[in-house]
Parts: sequence; C-alpha cells; structure tokens
Amino acid sequence: MSGPTLVIELAEQPSPAALREFRALMVGLSSRFTEERPGFFVVNVPAERLGVEDGREKDWRKPFPLSLLGNTSVAEELAALVGFNPQREDWRRPFLVYLMGPGVGDESIFEAEHADEPEVVAVLGFKPTHAVNVSAGCNREIDHAAAALLTAAVMDVIGGVAKAELLDGQASVVVGIAGVLGVADDDWMALGTAEFLRAWVEHPAFRLVK
Repeated sequence: MSGPTLVIELAEQPSPAALREFRALMVGLSSRFTEERPGFFVVNVPAERLGVEDGREKDWRKPFPLSLLGNTSVAEELAALVGFNPQREDWRRPFLVYLMGPGVGDESIFEAEHADEPEVVAVLGFKPTHAVNVSAGCNREIDHAAAALLTAAVMDVIGGVAKAELLDGQASVVVGIAGVLGVADDDWMALGTAEFLRAWVEHPAFRLVK
C-alpha cells in the first residue's frame, strides 16, 4: 500500500464473536467491501464515516471528459503523472485491514514483523500472538487521519494495543498524549490505546510514517 500502516497487537487470537463484530464493523464503515479470507478485508472507507472532513471543494478534480483525454493510453499516462485516475477520481479511502498470526493467515509476515522486539513486549506487558494491520492505500493528510481513526474503531471491537512508527522528534510529543502506554525502539515506536490514536489525530504534530 502507498500510505501509512498501523498495527494492533493482540494478546490472543480473537474469539469467533469478536471476529463477527470486526466483520460487521468493516461492512458498516465501507462503501466497497471485499473479504479475501476471514479477517482479511479490502475496503473503501469514506473519511466522513470516521468523523474526518475532506476539505476539497465539490468541483475539485472533476473527471476529465474522454474527448479531452484522447484515449485510454493518454489517460493512463496522465494518471501516472498526477497520481490519480482523471476519469475516476474516488474520494473514498482505500484500505487493507487484515488479521494475521498462527491459525488465521499470513503467519510468516507476522513472525517477520514481530521478531526480536523485547522493548515492545516490555511496554505491552505481553508477547503478541496475533495482530491486525491497517494499511492505507493513499498518502494524503486525510489518509493518515483516517488510518488512525479506523484503527481505533477496530480496537473498540477486538481490543489490543496500537503500535505506530514515529517520525524524528515525535516521541517527545507522543509521551504527553492521553492513552500512550510507552515509547520503544529508541523513540521510533509508540504504543497506546484507541484513546491515544484519537487524541493524537487532534494534535498539530500528528503524522504517521508511510
């Protein structure tokens, strides 16, 4: 994905009831929903459903008529240049949201992402058995806010602790935010609750790591 990723660390595999709530949440938030396997969702989530206002004017990035684009190859070249398809501008935010770990899928990715993290485990107070990745498909400011708020919403139904990479200098800001549990990995990683993510989004220094 081309945007930021947040991780929800879990102390145990979610129960069937929690997974049903997780799925229901994703269905309810999404304008486009695909379930590739239980707990693995490819979705478009309108930012407004997460409480984020997209400040673009209604006529901003209007689709160009095909007559002006000439043909499909021209449209594709322009899309590559400007970073969006001028024929199909979509204000819905694309995300991959997926559970991983033993018995659910992507075990090798889980193991690679959780190898040798003693500081993280010390802050968490448990060794993660499973995790949920929330990855944004775009990298605008609104995508960073939507990613954090979507992660918080998922945590509301399955629990866990959010793990977020930090930019240089962010650690000193993060430690004063409500809900933060600690900072690890030489000040490059923050761990916190859903409350932390929601409060961080409101902070002027908020920005996730792409």
